Amino acid sequence: MTGGSELAAGLGSLVERFDHVSMAVSNLDDTVPFVALINGEPFDGGLSPRGDFRWAQYRLPGGQTLEMIASVDSSDEDHFINRFIAERGEGLHHVTLKVSDIRASVAAAEGLGFTVVGFDDSDPSWKEAFVHPKSAHGILVQLAEFPDDAH
Repeated sequence: MTGGSELAAGLGSLVERFDHVSMAVSNLDDTVPFVALINGEPFDGGLSPRGDFRWAQYRLPGGQTLEMIASVDSSDEDHFINRFIAERGEGLHHVTLKVSDIRASVAAAEGLGFTVVGFDDSDPSWKEAFVHPKSAHGILVQLAEFPDDAH
């Protein structure tokens, strides 16, 4: 196995935990049968701060979290969720790592050669950045700094 020790050295204790997996869907209401299939229990959700997408989070057996995100306006071809679904279909959108320091995490990821986009620390209770999928084997990785009581 290669790269494992480099990653540990690069992000190390900055990663507090794997927080959740997020799925892009066309309509949250249409996911009810899927949530029942995986025995998900709703525990959080709402409207994004910009009001452009809805999200719902479900606690899964074993304590893991699944998040679903859906655009408020499915006809908006420029919305990131709608673009994603048009290109790839509904499904896995990103994975989220809870980090203790967003700036240090971004610097560490960039130091390892990853492309980081979408840095936003404007909300003190939710700071985020994304490792671009083209530099992360096809998966979008959200790095997020937030207090444990944020969700």
